[in-house]
Amino acid sequence: MSRSSALFPVGVDSQAGTGHVVACLDRSEHAAGVVSHAFAIAQALEAPITLLQVLEAQPAKEIRPDPIEWDLRRHEARRTLGKLAAPPVPAKTIAEVQLAEGATAEEICRFSCGQPDCLLVLGTRGENGARQKGIGGTAHNVLDRAPGSILLVPIAASPAPAPTYRRILVPLDGSSWAESVLPLAVRLAKAAQAELVLAHIVPKPELTETRPLEPRDLELQRNVVERNEETARGYLDRVRTYVAAMGLRVRTISARGDDVRTSLSGLIRSESADLVVLSARGHGGRHHADVPYGSVAAYLMGHSATPMLIVRPSGMPQEPAPLKTIQDTRLPAVGPA
Repeated sequence: MSRSSALFPVGVDSQAGTGHVVACLDRSEHAAGVVSHAFAIAQALEAPITLLQVLEAQPAKEIRPDPIEWDLRRHEARRTLGKLAAPPVPAKTIAEVQLAEGATAEEICRFSCGQPDCLLVLGTRGENGARQKGIGGTAHNVLDRAPGSILLVPIAASPAPAPTYRRILVPLDGSSWAESVLPLAVRLAKAAQAELVLAHIVPKPELTETRPLEPRDLELQRNVVERNEETARGYLDRVRTYVAAMGLRVRTISARGDDVRTSLSGLIRSESADLVVLSARGHGGRHHADVPYGSVAAYLMGHSATPMLIVRPSGMPQEPAPLKTIQDTRLPAVGPA
């Protein structure tokens, strides 16, 4: 673990993607769960919320559906979204409703590019892949191309009408990228009066094995692990002291693990976390700037049953979403039902 230069590093905007919450919905039964988490996040951040649904367009080589049929589809979509737009708390603002037409992932990315400060909320799978595991094609494309932060809601997540975040887990690896999510995590924890759990996994260092490891090799490995554990505890203590001064309940966990990814996944389950807030990249971002997510974030997105807020700070380099070649087949945005 390398030592960060500051607890909330200068030059990394960790508040990016918190000004507008956009729930990306389809016609599946899991849409209500996505909406409930979108309202919970929007309430915590005191941000406006939009419900966005894309009506899938037919391929260009096929004949466009009858206009009456499309009018019926739009009417049905507006009616369904209108029912979902009412917040669980009557005093809160009703969500705005928007419809678009085209390829779902492309239209979601197009919408988010036009809303640079938005936070997307979407399910891991849609109506066509609800029984499969992992991340569906639409979610994968959005994650790969959307420019901002994303709250990913697994199908396996508890479908509470008004979810509460009582325990928020934040994985930290000592990098500025991982640490940059702390202001947002603190903000969410304050709003929900939640406990903040700061977690770090100390991996076992790999040694080149052209022959069986000798006692001195094992001693070297053990010394490195003990050194990293001591450094991690000191780092987590400093962060905990800083966060606790803000009036929050905060706890730290430093554990050993052969694989950081699986160890974090198990820790999320054992801690019964209601929400995980993590950076899209950690230390590995310095070496793999050509991918939008690090290996830990990518693994957890596909294997965790807990909602995950993946933060992509504005200071993080990324490739622009390839939207220039998309044919503009969408319909004009439709206002509230």
